[in-house]
Formats: sequence, structure tokens, C-alpha cells
Amino acid sequence: MFDQTRSGRIDLFGFSALWNFLQQWRAMFQNCDRDRSGCISGTELHQALAQMGYNLSPQFCEMLVQRHGVRGRNFGIQLDRFIQVCTQLQSMTQLFKERDTAMVGNIRLSYEDFLSSAITRLM
Repeated sequence: MFDQTRSGRIDLFGFSALWNFLQQWRAMFQNCDRDRSGCISGTELHQALAQMGYNLSPQFCEMLVQRHGVRGRNFGIQLDRFIQVCTQLQSMTQLFKERDTAMVGNIRLSYEDFLSSAITRLM
């Protein structure tokens, strides 16, 4: 995400941008973790993502919690997983914007194009 040259490395400017994003995501997480449990629920995740400009359904956010959350007394997403979710959303959103040149909110992808994009962005 911060490797502008796609070399597998980030320079000082990339690291600075990464550090700023991490600080913003940590502040957002702490703001949404109202009970200070160290985890945020699907509702809290929905609020955080909405504040970041993502227009996602509460059901989608609950699915993210089910997929990335930790089980236990305070079921929810911890900070490290929250950052992982934010990174993946940022990366996939960038990919979407690159393909949605008309800015209509829809794109057409072949199955292989989708897989190629997902693999290069998420793995």
C-alpha cells in the first residue's frame, strides 16, 4: 500500500505515510472502543468505517467481525486486526477506484482479473 515503486520496500516517505495511517487508525479504534475492552464490535466497526468514509452495511461490518474477530469474553476486533481490515479495505478501494474510471460505483471484472487483483493486493 505504501510501496509506490512496487519494489517490495518502502522509502522514508512511505514509512512516514504508514506511520501517520497507523496513528489515525489507532486513534479511531480507541475512539470507537467505548467500553475500553480492547475490542470493537460490529456496530463500533461500522461507526469507525463510516467516519473514514466507507459506505458499508452493518451486516458487512458484522461479517468482518465474524471473520477477523477474536473469540472470548470480549468478542470483537482487536487493534491489530482492525489495522489489517483497514489496510485491506484501503487497498481494495484503491483497486476499485482505478477500475471505476467513470466514478459510477460499479465495475466489470472477469473472474481471473478479480483473482489476480485480489492476490496481488491481499497476499
